[in-house]
Amino acid sequence: MKFLMTGANGFVGKPLCAELFRHGHAVRVASRSAHAQLYDFEQKIVGSIGPETEWSAALSDLDIVIHLAARVHVMNDPAIDPLAEFRKVNVAGTLNLARQAAAMGVKRLVFLSSVKVNGEYTLPGHAFTESDLPAPQDAYGISKHEAELGLRKISAETGMEVVIIRPPLVYGRGVRANFAALMRAVQQGWPLPLGAVHNQRSLVALDNLVDFIVTCSTHPRAANQTFLVSDGHDLSTTELVRGLADATGMSARLLPVPFRVLEAGAAFLGKRGAVQRLCGNLQVDISRARCLLGWVPPVSVDEGLRRAAAGTQKS
Repeated sequence: MKFLMTGANGFVGKPLCAELFRHGHAVRVASRSAHAQLYDFEQKIVGSIGPETEWSAALSDLDIVIHLAARVHVMNDPAIDPLAEFRKVNVAGTLNLARQAAAMGVKRLVFLSSVKVNGEYTLPGHAFTESDLPAPQDAYGISKHEAELGLRKISAETGMEVVIIRPPLVYGRGVRANFAALMRAVQQGWPLPLGAVHNQRSLVALDNLVDFIVTCSTHPRAANQTFLVSDGHDLSTTELVRGLADATGMSARLLPVPFRVLEAGAAFLGKRGAVQRLCGNLQVDISRARCLLGWVPPVSVDEGLRRAAAGTQKS
């Protein structure tokens, strides 16, 4: 099969290109400008993604589009109207691509959405499912939800298959932001006040997400479905820190500070949201992926953490 991928130079895109190539597929990548790291693949320069982007040259003679590129969730967004900026790329840009893809005869579009479409937190023992009513809370989540709605409409009107994937936090080689900061803290032996956090969080290892995207790209039963994806094994924040310590050959230095004390201290420092993101519950149910596609995460949590830690140590 012949694929077009957006976001091919990103955290998920690079290993996904390599995995598709390993499976014998032809891969074309859409880029803002030429990327030396992607010279092994056919490149089409499309510029910035938005409502006016011209895709015809990139979409010719294709079977499947995998759309990873997006304006990503950022903390302390400097935009005057963040939602408008997210909509420009994540909604209008995505739907413009989808309409042109359908017109060019593309059979399937795989869209990387976000668990934020479901919401920010779950109650203990009540994991998100694909049938839940969407409840996005921030501009990024809202834009992904609106893109999903638009894609389903285009699919219904044109017959192009659409597959929507909502991952939670993705970790792996080259991970950045808060997960990378936590790994560095563990690697450097810092004492962390996370020894008494009894939450449950679903994560997805980069290699598991890549494998799942490949599965959704080609599996007949994935057509026009929405999927949540994870490692299939949830962790408390305390267990996560211990797992990272094991992965790096360190001893976890955990202080058993009760969550309510952590939350109160964070609120005093104006960091309550950060603590809630780290220590709150967010679980997803991947039963649909298991039952409909027969998908099983190929990489264990322990191996996923080891790979992530190894990548951080070398960066």
